[in-house]
Amino acid sequence: MSARDDARPGSAGAPAGRGAETPRDPLVIRHLEFLGPMATAGGWRPEPSLPEVAFAGRSNVGKSSLINTLVRRKAAARVSRTPGRTREINFFDVNHQFVLADLPGYGYARIAKERKAEWRPLIEGYLRRSPKLVGIVQLLDVRRDPTDDDRQMLDLLAELQVPAIVCVTKVDKLSRAQAAAQVAAIARDLALDPEQMIAFSSETGEGRDELAEALVSLLAAATARDRDDAAATEDGAA
Repeated sequence: MSARDDARPGSAGAPAGRGAETPRDPLVIRHLEFLGPMATAGGWRPEPSLPEVAFAGRSNVGKSSLINTLVRRKAAARVSRTPGRTREINFFDVNHQFVLADLPGYGYARIAKERKAEWRPLIEGYLRRSPKLVGIVQLLDVRRDPTDDDRQMLDLLAELQVPAIVCVTKVDKLSRAQAAAQVAAIARDLALDPEQMIAFSSETGEGRDELAEALVSLLAAATARDRDDAAATEDGAA
């Protein structure tokens, strides 16, 4: 499985000043609202009116920090010093354009089996029963080899035909050459295209705009598909 073409990151620039160009922010955050948590499979969740993008990864992969960097807020998603602390799916309204779903981290060895047994149906139930889910941002730690949990998540996304944007986090912890080599190794391990994997650092901001651009493209592709489906339905009814 790989990040789909409609989610492939790109870069863009906009003129600013006389003859100068500065990077254009692909995703300007004008509104961010915490909508609430989903604690159990089948429990409360926002009405599925907006497209949804989920963020997933192992515990301690840097997911909360990545989300905060993406939305340019210091504490939109709580950063815990204790891996595996988040037990719910937290939903955020972004610009009244899409819902960001922050999934609990998976795979932390020290978490009790009983709690792990609760998380799996919560995450899988959400992925299987979210009609407005248009994609998922899958996080992998550049310093860690992919685990069986990572592979199972990617396999599930492939089964459900959910487009994935793969982000490799914490690249600032390695030299640039080491990070590039490790990204390539992870890509080989998971049969992914390294050119469609985003190297990300919450410390330096590297990869933030690439991820934002990928999300904008993902949402635009989903909107276009919905429009085509609606047109086809109207033609069939005519």
